[in-house]
This record gives sequence, C-alpha cells and structure tokens, in this order.
Amino acid sequence: MTGAADHEKRFGLGGRRALVTGSARGLGWEIAKALAEAGAHTVVNGRNAEALAQRVRELSDAGLSGDAAVFDVTDEAAVTAWLDGLDEAPDILVNNAGLRYRAGTSECTPEDFVRMLEGNLVSAYAVARTWALRRMDAGLGGALINVTSIAGTRARPGDPAYTAAKGGLESLTRSLAVELAPKGFRVNAIAPGYFATEANAEWVADPDVTKFIEARIPVKRWGKPAEIAGAAVFLASDAATYVNGHTLVVDAGMTINY
Repeated sequence: MTGAADHEKRFGLGGRRALVTGSARGLGWEIAKALAEAGAHTVVNGRNAEALAQRVRELSDAGLSGDAAVFDVTDEAAVTAWLDGLDEAPDILVNNAGLRYRAGTSECTPEDFVRMLEGNLVSAYAVARTWALRRMDAGLGGALINVTSIAGTRARPGDPAYTAAKGGLESLTRSLAVELAPKGFRVNAIAPGYFATEANAEWVADPDVTKFIEARIPVKRWGKPAEIAGAAVFLASDAATYVNGHTLVVDAGMTINY
C-alpha cells in the first residue's frame, strides 16, 4: 500500500529547475506558479524585465523559488547565450510562448503566415533543441511540455496561420518524443481550449462568443487560467514517467461534444 508521502513525492518537483517561456502572464504564469508550488525552482521568461521582476517577487512573497530570464524566444542567439550561462540546463522546459493573430485567408499574407510559424512553431523547436542538446551533453534527460491548442487538431474559419502552427507543434511533440525518449526525455503537450486570459479579453466580453461557449462546452463557461496548472505539474512529474508523446487536452469536453 502506497503511503501519502510517496504519493506526494511522485507528484512533487522538489529539487528540480523549470523554465516556462512566455510566462509573464496568462497560462504561462499559471503554469510557472504551479510548478513552483510543486517544489521546482521556476524561471519565468519574457521580454519585459519589469513584468518578470514583479512575478519573481510574487513567487518570493509566497515562499516559492524562482527567478527571471529576459529574452525573446525567437532570438536563437539570446536563448543559446542564456542556456550557456547556466551550470546545468533546467530539468523541465515548458514551451508556452507564442503569437496570436486571427485573420482569414484574404487578410493573412504569406508574411503573416511565416511570422506565426516562427513565433509558435520554429521558436519552440529552436528552444527545445538547444535545451535538449545541453541536457544530453551533460548525460541528462528531462521533461519537455509544449503548449499547443485544440486548434492543432480542429479548425475554425478565419484562422489558418494559428491552426497550422499549432498543428505543427503537436506533430513536433510526437516527433521529439520518439527521437528523444531513448536519451531519457519525455515530450508531451497540453492543448488548452477556451481560457479567459488577457489575450482573449475581447472574446470574453463578446455576447456572441458567450453563446458559442454555452452551446459547445459542456460546463458552459470559459476556463479559468489556473485550471491549466494541474496538467503541467502532472506531465512534469514522476507521476507521468510512462507518458510520452501525448497531448493532454484541457477543454472541459468541448472537442468531444457533437
């Protein structure tokens, strides 16, 4: 019979370091905070040093361990420089940073499309690659979590670039999971549904979107940002040591509701 202490240890992240990209706000911040609450020393990332410093203060005030890494994930040289400055690359990487651009085919130019791919897919690959190589050079594995979207396997009119980028990120998750598993890595993804984040504020306030939410989501409401946290802790922890190449959908049943 497994005791409570063993169970808590299995889901705990004590003694580990985590980097969460794009974590100054929204789902990234909730994931970063949750990993810290589970015991990890968590590095919040973004381009705004002041916003990140505030987040680090919040972690410290709550008795949690963390610091900040100010760099743009689309700047490969900056990512490499930050990782090269560490004694050891973090045990856990959460690729959360990304761009959001809603435009149909007539408005979305090829340049816009490329920008979305670079911001949501290419940058995630670049960060994951550099991180994994640093871990492998030290003879270590790790846990990688890509934040995709239910848009990765579904589609809505007027959103081709984001849909393609997130679909690619889900496929990349499977590819890296197969390639890196023999080297001690686990690679999984989280696909959020409709969450009431700052980025979705305009939609949250739209009565037509509210009607859509109530009709399509069984619980009939937007997700609260904090409700993403448990999925990340689970996939990063030893409770998920035999979970690899999986996309954990967190959408309150939206995508199974017909």
